[in-house]
Amino acid sequence: MASGMIKAPARTYDHVAVLMGGWSAEREISLRSGTAVADALEGEGYRVTRVDVDRDVAASLSALKPDVCFNALHGQFGEDGCIQGILECLQLPYTHSGVLASALAMHKERAKAVMASVGKVPVAEAMIVTRGEATAAHVLAPPYVVKPVSEGSSVGVIIVGPGANRPPQQIADGGAHTDEVMVERYVAGRELTCAVIGGFVTEVIEIVPKEGLAFYDFAAKYAPGGSRHELPAKISRDIYDSVRKYTLAAHEALGCRGVSRADFRFDDPVMRPEGTGELICLEVNTQPGMTGTSLVPELAQHAGASFGELVRWIVEDASCNR
Repeated sequence: MASGMIKAPARTYDHVAVLMGGWSAEREISLRSGTAVADALEGEGYRVTRVDVDRDVAASLSALKPDVCFNALHGQFGEDGCIQGILECLQLPYTHSGVLASALAMHKERAKAVMASVGKVPVAEAMIVTRGEATAAHVLAPPYVVKPVSEGSSVGVIIVGPGANRPPQQIADGGAHTDEVMVERYVAGRELTCAVIGGFVTEVIEIVPKEGLAFYDFAAKYAPGGSRHELPAKISRDIYDSVRKYTLAAHEALGCRGVSRADFRFDDPVMRPEGTGELICLEVNTQPGMTGTSLVPELAQHAGASFGELVRWIVEDASCNR
């Protein structure tokens, strides 16, 4: 990789199984990530098998006998410790974080508790309630955000604005995701993100959603033109340095391995007269997207690493007991 970044060791693996698809709400994005990764790994000279994961994945991998698995799954089963546990049982080296870190990071409320207490990372107050409780009455004073406890890609996220008389009915209608939701104090301001690749902390991106989008939602993340990325983010030096410091602290507090990405909100008083200057970490993603609009490949490229070099590093970092 580029100067300053961890360099990939000499190739130790040949046959890579790229795990993608699955059955979470993020299946489509996982297929995009997996296809991009598989194409790049073939370009790097690996023998690649693309595995659209189903519930017989253990039997499929036992028959396939790859040297290593690149985990390109997103959402439930893929980044919550489940597939990681299967791969540990099969003793197949795999990429990204292990069982415990994956399960912790995927559960937003528990991840907050660990990041705040162990890593001293600032987070917004939140509570876990049922959808029925969140629909019956405000459990926090508006504005606040309602999120599934264990989903990614902004799936099922609802913002309840200031002055709302009662919670919107759509909170109850989202029960297909999970009956438990996290209700979190809304923090206005700028959307920032930063990644860890091994021990290397990247620069910081500001994500500016397309006009008309309320926040960095599913469309802003994955639709071409859904958002604009400022890299490096045009924020004060102290906030910039704080984002990088907290990104590493969160990665280490949760026990992440390989690549992770942390997302932040900064209520910049320069941008909003009523801004408080507050910086909070929203969450840590242990399986960042690898699509054409994804942030980690962009951050790696800014540091001088091509997409092929990035995925090669991720593969060569793979192991069991993560």
